[in-house]
Amino acid sequence: MYKSFVLFTALIGGTYTFAQDSTKPSQLDPVVVTATKYPIKLSETGKIVTVISREQVARSQGKSLAQLLTEQSGTIVNGANSNPGKDKSVFLRGASNEYTLILLDGVPVNDPSGPGGAFDLRLFPIEQIDHIEILKGSQSTLYGSDAMAGVINIITKKGGDKKLSLNGGLNYGNYKTVNANAGIRGSINKIDYNLVYTNSSSDGISEALDTTGKGSFDKDGFNRNSFQANLSFMAGGKVKIAPYYRYSYYRGGFDADAFTDGTNEFDALLNNAGVIATVTLPKGTLTANYGYTYAKRLYASDFGTTPFRGGFNSGEIYLTQQLTKGVKFLAGINYQDYRLTDTTLEIKNPNTNIISPYLSFFWQPVTKLNIEGGTRYNYHSQFKSNLTYSFNASYQVLRSLKAFANVSTGFKAPGVSDLFGPVMYGSNPDLKPEKSFNIEGGTQITALDNTLQFTGSVYYREISDLISYVGMRLINVDEQKDHGVELEAAYRPNERWNFRASYNYVDGKLFQNRNQKDTSFFNLIRRPKNSITANAGFQATPNLYISVSLQSLCKRTDLFFAPPTYASMQVDLSAYTLLNAYIEYKLFKNKFLLFVDARNLTDAEFTEVYGYSTMGINGTAGFRFNL
Repeated sequence: MYKSFVLFTALIGGTYTFAQDSTKPSQLDPVVVTATKYPIKLSETGKIVTVISREQVARSQGKSLAQLLTEQSGTIVNGANSNPGKDKSVFLRGASNEYTLILLDGVPVNDPSGPGGAFDLRLFPIEQIDHIEILKGSQSTLYGSDAMAGVINIITKKGGDKKLSLNGGLNYGNYKTVNANAGIRGSINKIDYNLVYTNSSSDGISEALDTTGKGSFDKDGFNRNSFQANLSFMAGGKVKIAPYYRYSYYRGGFDADAFTDGTNEFDALLNNAGVIATVTLPKGTLTANYGYTYAKRLYASDFGTTPFRGGFNSGEIYLTQQLTKGVKFLAGINYQDYRLTDTTLEIKNPNTNIISPYLSFFWQPVTKLNIEGGTRYNYHSQFKSNLTYSFNASYQVLRSLKAFANVSTGFKAPGVSDLFGPVMYGSNPDLKPEKSFNIEGGTQITALDNTLQFTGSVYYREISDLISYVGMRLINVDEQKDHGVELEAAYRPNERWNFRASYNYVDGKLFQNRNQKDTSFFNLIRRPKNSITANAGFQATPNLYISVSLQSLCKRTDLFFAPPTYASMQVDLSAYTLLNAYIEYKLFKNKFLLFVDARNLTDAEFTEVYGYSTMGINGTAGFRFNL
């Protein structure tokens, strides 16, 4: 893995950025909203944010959302390069999937019908995304439950400058993979609108790894239909109202188990609707949002048909206000309701809710110093009170050197399914919330006339009252302690070249007590201790763009439940390196674009989940248009 990295970086001579938009030198310091809930330059906050720019997203149309995210520093999406229809798990800084909160346009989405309530990335097409902000570290003070590892804010496409614009695209790739999308967008008077439909399908590969040598395992394909509608209008000169609706229906096949073929089917439905309203004040902004998510999943296998259904309501109102020069505060309150739709449970259609007032202050006592602190009070219908806090600071030590530090606590409420779901899955109404303590710090260096930016950071995360499955039941018993290092940089010497790369190290142990005995062991299964990403982009001509990227993961561990006893055993997953390339060519004054996206060019053999297949050399080719 490391020989590949040395060779690659020797050729491109570049590194990655801690908060970067890889399009222009001036965008090494982009304006983001996820870090504070209001627009702020990244140079003015000590929080660590990765920005996947509009241009980066546009150049990823041949990929899935999971593949785009797993290319980012500190973000591993397990299953991203397995069968296209296989489930995906986000490991942000090595944390479990349910500790990363997914936002759509700043509003949380949640699937209460499943353990942990994590959002299924397979349900959202990349073609409907404008850009993405990844905020690392515990963010429970600003965003409540589920944000103990961080937040991924997916900002969707909105209306354009024209009255009417037609856009869309089509691409075709290996395994008979087809992606097609078409939409209209525009702006008429004070009304902006965007409507887009996307269909994706693939024959896929066998989800389970076929070791029989006969090639008799069937392929596990998928089909997804998605629709999104965004609308915004001005009610007077200072009030903006933006309703939205999103729909996604997904059907796919999955196998019986590791190394075991099957003809099982998985259906999933997502309905997401809501509204965002903002009022511009003399020295601030008042924002209110409401979102409703209805999720339905159906598993059909040899064991029968298992349905899961649930609804999630989230309503919030918050005020950002400039008090004096250098002092700004944020105050808000959030209400969330989680509900299972199941009349067969002991408590029919159970639900839980959380109400959370919060407060945050931003203070710039001198030009070079930025301080932010806040707290959040959470009142849960089941376990009552919980308090979190956060504090971060950054200081411009020299013109080209910034130091930053963050201290925060976090919490994750047990899901309604964990509390009141089917007993066979270990539900326990006496569960308490998981709590975390987090600390991180580092430096950022800019050089070569602001064309080179380097960031190094270290972090520590401790989770207590960890929910574990013990004795056929979920209980709060364990403790998790993780730590890591991130090195990231970006270099753009001119308008034609850009380079970025990163190195990430993460380690962690589970501390548990069983039968009055304390034990500890490494438990970050499927997560590499060491990972590397690198990318080089070249604007060869005004119309031709070429990029090459690399992702290298070290050896990992996994668990295998071997029949007939299905006792767990630890297995090793070998290290691997993936080399990818992308080429695009623009025609007709940038209104039409041809592209080729090629992945795993060396046809590396690798495993993301023990006993399950991954894709060899593969790619897509297609076109996009914007008229």
